[in-house]
Amino acid sequence: MEVDAGVQPSISHTTRAPRGQDKHGREYYFVDDAEFDAKIAAGDFLEWAHVHGRRYGTSRQAIEARIAAGGDVVLEIDWQGALQIQRQFPNAILVFVLPPSWEELRARLQRRGEDTPEVIELRLANAREELAQVKHFDYVIINEVFERALFDLKTIVHAQRLRYTAQKTARAETFQALGID
Repeated sequence: MEVDAGVQPSISHTTRAPRGQDKHGREYYFVDDAEFDAKIAAGDFLEWAHVHGRRYGTSRQAIEARIAAGGDVVLEIDWQGALQIQRQFPNAILVFVLPPSWEELRARLQRRGEDTPEVIELRLANAREELAQVKHFDYVIINEVFERALFDLKTIVHAQRLRYTAQKTARAETFQALGID
């Protein structure tokens, strides 16, 4: 996001409590179970899922507004939500970010210093099922060296912007001037 103004984050709703430096409306919209249930009932989420004992959901209104404005839509969500999005938007591109190893995943969770040992073990146990879903994704980035992973993500975003349908929308005047429909 720092190197590409066209990429803006989607801020999910969650029933988990803030941790560390989390700020409501920046990392997540922190809501209680009743409010989350109300949003589900109202159809406010494009997708939602249970993840690590909590629920997370993506605002339908925020995403539809971004699509209507012609902006890129990048969601940082788990595999359950990604597959829900792909069913609704068949042209969605799914990118799975893998850790370089189980040992490094454990070390990163521990270095965060925000989770209890029990939560870390739950996350690692859940990761087995999560990582098995990688086969459903279009691209895979192995986040071993952050700069390389960022380059890979920028490359995917740039390549998607060069697809015929994206170019025809973004550069409609050029296509029209060339008589291409």
